[in-house]
Parts: sequence; C-alpha cells; structure tokens
Amino acid sequence: MKSNSYYFSHDYNAANDTKVLFLRHQLDWYLIEQLANAGGKLPLELIPVLAMQMHCTDVKVNGVLMNFGLFTIDSGEFWSERLQNHLELRLKLSESGKTGANNRWANRVAIGEANAKESKVKEIKEKKSKVNSTTLFVDSEVNTIEKFEQSFIGTQYEVANFNYYFEVIKNWSDSKGEKKKDWIATAKNWMARDITNGKFIDKNYKINQNATRVNSNQQLSYAEREAARRNSL
Repeated sequence: MKSNSYYFSHDYNAANDTKVLFLRHQLDWYLIEQLANAGGKLPLELIPVLAMQMHCTDVKVNGVLMNFGLFTIDSGEFWSERLQNHLELRLKLSESGKTGANNRWANRVAIGEANAKESKVKEIKEKKSKVNSTTLFVDSEVNTIEKFEQSFIGTQYEVANFNYYFEVIKNWSDSKGEKKKDWIATAKNWMARDITNGKFIDKNYKINQNATRVNSNQQLSYAEREAARRNSL
C-alpha cells in the first residue's frame, strides 16, 4: 500500500532552538506529525485522545500548545504556521505538476489529431488523384482479359465476345495513345454503338475477317435482339 506520509522541511539547527528543545522534551514532534497527517489543523477537543496516544496527561499537551509559542490557536483549532506554509507550498507544487502533465497530454492529443487529419487529407487526395487520372488501357485496372470480363458481369453486355473487344480497345488505345479515366465505360459505349449499328460481336460469333456466325440458326442473343429493336425504331 502506498504511503501517505510526506517530508516537511525544518532548519538544520532547529534541534538547538529553545522552543524545539522543550517540544522534543515534552512530545518529541508527535503533535507536528499528527497535524501534518490531518492536513495542517486539529481541533482542541482532540487533546485527550492525543494525550492518551502519547501516554501523558491532558495538562501536559495543553502546556505544550499554550506556553512555547510553537502553535497558533483560534476558533477551537490549533496549528503550526510553519507547517501550514510547507503544506501550502507542497499543494501548489503538486497542482503545478498536474497542470504541466495535463498540458503535455493535451499537446500530445492535439498533435495526434493533427497528424491523423493530415493523413486523412493526404489519403483523400491520393484517392481523388487516382480517380481523376487518365491512363492507357494497358496501364488501367482492367488490363487483363479476366479483369475486363469480370467488370461486365450482371450487365446487358455480359454476352459480348470479350476476347474481341479486349483486343480492339487495347489496340485502339496503343495505336492512338488514347487515355481514359474509365475504360469499362468506354468499352460499354463501344459495345452500345455496335449494337445500334448492328455490328455487335457476341460470344456466338467466330472472330474472323467476316465476323460470320458459327450457326446461323442459333437463337438471337440479347444484344442482337436489342440491335434489332433499335433498328426498327
């Protein structure tokens, strides 16, 4: 258990002071120690208890309090002015230390929050930079046939012949130096234009010079039906 006792200063030659000699002879600093433990002041009505603890009489304790000028008595209490000054100084030092610790903690929290905010802003800027940047098709996030095809799952264009459109768009980007922010959107526009013009290449087409159907009796794909509908408007 942590000790609650504290050191309080006294003059190096205090032991030779006449008043202190009387005190040491009578009570051996006991009253000072009890005052320090009590926060600096004790009620006079506690004298019988103190006398009992020191194995002496009430008269002896009263005599030390009243006769040697070592204690101040007022409003039913007694205390040592010097001890009071020491306790007040210790309290100020303690509060100052707590204030300093709180300030240091607040500074660390403020610095941490500032760093976190700066990091978040940097992250947002980097994301915006990536979103707003244009790239060649070969440098995009869909620069493999697998990633390219996966981007169309669940859309009306998932029946497309992705080997064909992948190569066409890649070659167009390479030959023209074309850069786009969203290559999938570009591919969808390309496919939509082919549907409108009746040139859409789906998975049922053989990729050759004439782009003929493998089996002309096969059921029309969604893309072909869409193209037919558009052409009939």
